[in-house]
Parts: sequence; C-alpha cells; structure tokens
Amino acid sequence: MPIQLTIRFADFARPSGGTVLLLAGADAALSQNAMNSDPAGVIGRAAKVSDFRGKPGSSLDLVSPEGAQVDRLHVVGLGKADALDEWGWTKLGGTLTAAIRKATTVAVIADTPDGPARPDDVAALAQGMLLRSYSFEKYKTRKGEDGEDAPDAAVAVTIHCADPAAAEAAFAAHRAVAEGVMLARDLVNEPANMLGPVEFAERIQALSEAGVQVEILTETEMRQLGMGALLGVAQGSVRPPRLAIMRWNGGAQGEAPIAFIGKGVVFDSGGISIKPAAGMEDMKGDMGGAAAVTGLMHALASRKAKANVLGVVGLVENMLDGNAQRPGDIVTSMSGQTIEVLNTDAEGRLVLCDALWYVNEEYKPRFMIDLATLTGAIMVALGQHHAGLFSNNDELAERLTSAGTATAEKLWRMPLGPEYDKMIDSKTADMKNIGGRFGGAITAAQFLQRFVKDTPWAHLDIAGTAMGSPANEISQSWGSGYGVRLLDRLVRDHYES
Repeated sequence: MPIQLTIRFADFARPSGGTVLLLAGADAALSQNAMNSDPAGVIGRAAKVSDFRGKPGSSLDLVSPEGAQVDRLHVVGLGKADALDEWGWTKLGGTLTAAIRKATTVAVIADTPDGPARPDDVAALAQGMLLRSYSFEKYKTRKGEDGEDAPDAAVAVTIHCADPAAAEAAFAAHRAVAEGVMLARDLVNEPANMLGPVEFAERIQALSEAGVQVEILTETEMRQLGMGALLGVAQGSVRPPRLAIMRWNGGAQGEAPIAFIGKGVVFDSGGISIKPAAGMEDMKGDMGGAAAVTGLMHALASRKAKANVLGVVGLVENMLDGNAQRPGDIVTSMSGQTIEVLNTDAEGRLVLCDALWYVNEEYKPRFMIDLATLTGAIMVALGQHHAGLFSNNDELAERLTSAGTATAEKLWRMPLGPEYDKMIDSKTADMKNIGGRFGGAITAAQFLQRFVKDTPWAHLDIAGTAMGSPANEISQSWGSGYGVRLLDRLVRDHYES
C-alpha cells in the first residue's frame, strides 16, 4: 500500500510509542541520544546475539522491546558516519523508509556516535525518505477488509536533530527536488492512453502556479516555423503534437538562459519500421527526457533557483497509419537541412533536432543539454547504471560528470568525431537518420550535433536509466525520475548567482 509521509523536525527527545529508527556506527555503537530510546539496553544484548555490528545497510529490528516505551526499535548501520556524503545520507533515508512497514508514527534519531548530523545531512536524509515512499498505484483498485477502497497509509515522521530550524530550512530545497523527481516518475509511469502530447502539455501548464512561464506551440505554429522533422514523426498519429516551452527567470535580468531540451515521444510504436511486440508496452516511457526536464523546472521554480533556465520538450506520438512517414522519405528540418528517414524508429533525434535548433535560434542560450531515451545501443555499451554523455564542450562535460557522481545519477562520456559523423551522410539528402549497425548511440549524437552550431552542448542518452532501471535505496519505481537530481545539482553548483 502506498504511504504518504509528512516530515517535521524537532529537538532530541525520548520518544514514546510508535516506531523509532536509530543509527548505529561501527561495532554497533550508538550515540547517547539513541541510547535514551533504549533505557534497558536491549539493543546491545540483541546486537551481540545477532552479530549486528553496524555495517552499512545492515539492520536490527526489535518489536515491543523490553523497558522501552515504544512499539518498535529499528537500528540501521552507518559504518563510519564521517564518511557519509550527501548521497550517503540520501540513501540512508531511503533505507529508513523501507523499515517503516505499517507504522503510522515514526521518530528518527538523527544522531551518530560521532555526533549529531549536520542540518544539510538531515535534509538529505529526509529527501531520501520522501523519495523511497513513492509508488505509482493510481490505477489499482485497492480493497480493504470491509470492501471499501483502502486509503493511502499516512505516516507522521519526526526527525529529531540538533538544529531543527536549520534542518527544516535546508529541507525546503531538498523537498522541491524530490517533488520534481516524483513528478517525472509520474509522467513516465502514466500509460500512453492517458498521457498523450496534449495531456502532457496540460501537466506542464500547471507549472505556471510555481512561477514558470509556459508557452505551448501547436502543430500549426510548428509548421509555420518549418519543423518538418518533428512533424514528420507526429503525422502517423491522430493525436496532435505540441512543443512546450518553460521559462524560469530567477537570475539576473537580461542574462542568457541555460537550456534543457527533452525528447517527449509519449508512445513509440516504431512507426512503419515497427518494433517487435515483446516489450513494446515499455515505450510509454519514451518521453523520459521530457519528464526529466519538466521535473527539473518544477524543482528549480519551487526552490526559487537564482538562475535563468529554459526547458523545452517536443511532444509527439510515433504511430503508423496511412499518413505515417515511410522509410526513404526526405524531410526538411527547421534548420533547412534535409534528412533521409531510413528508419522511422529512429524518431527521437528527429524531434530533438528541431527543438534544439529552435532553442538555439530563439533564445541564444549559454549552453544546451538534451535528454532522451534515444538508443538501445547505449544500453548495450553501458548497461543501466550509467547514462551516456556526449558533448562538444569539456568544461560542461566535466561539470555534468561531477554532478552525476555527487547524486549517483552517473554519466559516462562517449566519443564524438568526424569518422562517426561521416556515417550519417546520405546520398540523397544532407544526412540520414541512422548510421548503420555499429556505434548507434554515437551516430545518433553526431546527428544531433549538426543542429547546435558552436553553442556548448551535451546530449544525455538515458535509455537505460530513466525507465526499467534497477531498483535502489531511493527508488522502487519503474520510472526512476533520472536526471532531475543530476541537473539540479549542476545548476546549484555552477550556474546560480
């Protein structure tokens, strides 16, 4: 059953009733504040019997402990607390949420044998708790014992720490990012019959409540702009395309924005180059890049980021009917460059190329980063634990890699070069949309690079990380929300005034 966490912060106190979550260091050492929850010393005796030594990820669970005025004590191992970074505290928060089970009142003693957790660490822990609580069960009909719909479980969490006011202030930004991640997860998890291009655009329009300026371009407006590549993908679907433009102006007036562009193929059948039936249902998540950009814009606006940020997503459905584009068709992109469409299943790059050109020409950004569930080839190369990073700018690539390491939304830089670029030359047009069997993720990136001119740019191929990625401490969801935390960290570290 999904749980709804409400999180508050308070001074250290001896909890009574409910579940108490404690943190143990090496050799199962506890802080004095933690030991106050266990006046009878039950934890120490149980640790010896069970050989609990406080190793990272290990736990000790005591129900109705003797002498304690609580229903349950659950101890989670830290290892060496002073070795925990922001990601370590975030992971820890997820581990704590996993231990809640059916509790309705939970106290967390955010204290270690090395001393109280810092406010920023407490905020990261709280963010991890919130992220792990997410589940997508919107379309389940849950029945309780009395035959009525069972409500989501409400869990009141109090995190006891040394400086509650500072922790709460720090958590405001962490909460905003968590909400952005969960928005991205919601979008990826939605079935395609419920989330078409128009419905996605309506979700984006709701960001105006947070102060984001939103503009939605229709098919007519995109045709007037000459977006023949994007519209070619959309023409086989009865559902009209949209281009959503989101602006957050939190930086200096007149300063050029930084830009994030997302592929938003709400469902990808492959078009006439149709995909195999097995696994096609996963193509509801082929808008993971657009979901990440949308979640990022929510996070930046909600935490009032001091930066001018542009988010643009191309929203289409790739279907096949009598009007669908055919293999061998030639389309003209907004840039004027012509593209021979050899494979209608290589559609994401056709959507992105017009979006990239539009952003570059219309807004003159400081840099552009696009995110797309673009190729299966990147999964062959990197599996599902790294996204592929391609860039024409070393500084931008290094900053992205560093942000990925800090958030554990990891990136691995892949090559670009003229040898690969030649692979997409066409005999009948300026380029073709596939480059052959080998280096598929690279030739896709080379295709996109032809539409960015000299603007600093990075392409993130998130096919293996945005949907169906391995579960971890903060996500058990099919849609992971990958990219929101990564890009928020990039903005926070380098581009806020």
